[in-house]
Amino acid sequence: MKAKNPVLWISVCAIALFVGPNVTRAQTAAEADVVTTISNLENDGVEADLAGEPAFYQKVLAEDWTRGDSDGTFYTKAELLKLMADKKNFKTNSEKLSELRVRVYGNTAVATYKDTYDILIMGERRAHTELAPVV
Repeated sequence: MKAKNPVLWISVCAIALFVGPNVTRAQTAAEADVVTTISNLENDGVEADLAGEPAFYQKVLAEDWTRGDSDGTFYTKAELLKLMADKKNFKTNSEKLSELRVRVYGNTAVATYKDTYDILIMGERRAHTELAPVV
């Protein structure tokens, strides 16, 4: 396309100057909402752990969810819910997230944090601090 009509080009540039910041502000606001939602979700998970409440995980985890544990064992959603239902052998004594950071990349978000916990799992006490990335 040749720039034969300078008025058209000036108009297009002026519109871009005015629209660009508004689009960026809308994206920034949407990103902030995602960061807040995911931060709240991570903290709600800690509250559910401390309360021994598997209903939270029943609601928020995908059916094909898996997680690696600090001892190298991988659990499915069904296995986690079964573990949590065994109140005698599964209990979170303490848990705290720190350094929580959520980054948004298009339609994907990554949460990273330190998780310090003291739990009883399958009758065995585990107390660790681990770095956790969640996508």
